[in-house]
Amino acid sequence: MKLDSAGLEILSGGECLDLLASAPIGRIVFTDRALPAVQPVNFCLLDGNIVIRTAPGSKLAAAARNAVVAFEADDFDAAFRTGWSVTAVGHARAVCDPEEIARLSALPLTPWVPGTRDHFIVMAPEQISGRRLNR
Repeated sequence: MKLDSAGLEILSGGECLDLLASAPIGRIVFTDRALPAVQPVNFCLLDGNIVIRTAPGSKLAAAARNAVVAFEADDFDAAFRTGWSVTAVGHARAVCDPEEIARLSALPLTPWVPGTRDHFIVMAPEQISGRRLNR
């Protein structure tokens, strides 16, 4: 087990993807009017890519189109002081191809908020890192 300078376990890329796949909610970081913005989202992993479903006219849909974004998900147990955090950075793209939209629509990615969410953003992680806190 490899540890960082703070004593946290450094996770491999495969471990990071496995943990992301287990998380129901993550946070996407994008630029909104030249400032950083963070938005919680539900997501799925597909072929190592992060897939988010949003509304076509949302700030996220506009800001994440062909932009570099960051994504973070985590899970912590405060009582036992254990947990993990995974961060990914990569380019996000809006999905426009009807066949790809149909494929992504079949994912178990149901929006938690009301309204139509038929726009997909796919982020391909170019950098991924994670840490785990064990007692």
